[in-house]
Amino acid sequence: MTQTALILGANGKIGRNFTAAFRAAGWQTRAYKRGTDMDLAAQGCAVIVNGLNPPNYHDWDRILPQITTQVLAAAKTSGATVLFPGNVYVFGDQPGPWDEHTPHAPRSRKGRIRAEVEARYRTAATEGVQTILLRAGDFMDARATDSVLQYLYLRNLAKGRVTAPGDPDVVRAHAWLPDMARAGVMLAERRAALPAFCDVPFPGHTFSARQLKDRIEHLTGRSLGFDRFPWWAMRLAGPVWELARELGEMRYLYETPHRMDGARLHALLPDWQDTPLDQVLMQTLALTSAAAA
Repeated sequence: MTQTALILGANGKIGRNFTAAFRAAGWQTRAYKRGTDMDLAAQGCAVIVNGLNPPNYHDWDRILPQITTQVLAAAKTSGATVLFPGNVYVFGDQPGPWDEHTPHAPRSRKGRIRAEVEARYRTAATEGVQTILLRAGDFMDARATDSVLQYLYLRNLAKGRVTAPGDPDVVRAHAWLPDMARAGVMLAERRAALPAFCDVPFPGHTFSARQLKDRIEHLTGRSLGFDRFPWWAMRLAGPVWELARELGEMRYLYETPHRMDGARLHALLPDWQDTPLDQVLMQTLALTSAAAA
């Protein structure tokens, strides 16, 4: 029987990748149109993918709770499982590795908001709404200009520089979105065997800015230098530029070594295999070069 997934934020990098993954697995997908009746859109759907996020962190404290209320109501009336791509903001700067048992200890406003949102999904699980929270580090997507590779690490690659957002030797968790979406579909297809609230860390790829530079040098034969991300400019612009202010709040994450523990994912999906990092980088570099040409 063909199943249907309602994709919220279908035009964004999360929604686009989850749409492709569900279709590749034989599902039908339905794109939610912002401002329409979500309860009605969810009728007949087995899964709701919550890929809605305010652009550039705009007005998170108001908009994210509103989205959560809508999603939970739509899931409750339709009986759909919520598939929620989570992040690592809730963990603050406590030592890793981070897994489903790591306590929430946010140190930023956005981390506190995400923790409050996740708490609502946990509560809803006791009221009949199933949620699969697939949690990952920074998202990588070859086609998205706001992906961490393009807007951060590779922003000056044409000048022969890799940008380090912090200490170049600090390792951090990253998720290749096509892989994350594929894992999300596989979990959704096993939802009947999962608990009502299922927190699954997605290990993805862990690397430092230096390791990234080394891999790109190996793949391209180029000798690259380092730039430092201009946090000073973010501080200066913060009072008048919302995105600069919001990015500055998350600077601590670029100085916090961390990785995602993949034990639960591999227990649930024993045959899981990530796309090799070199392949991820080659796809990204090819599209980045084509866009710059």
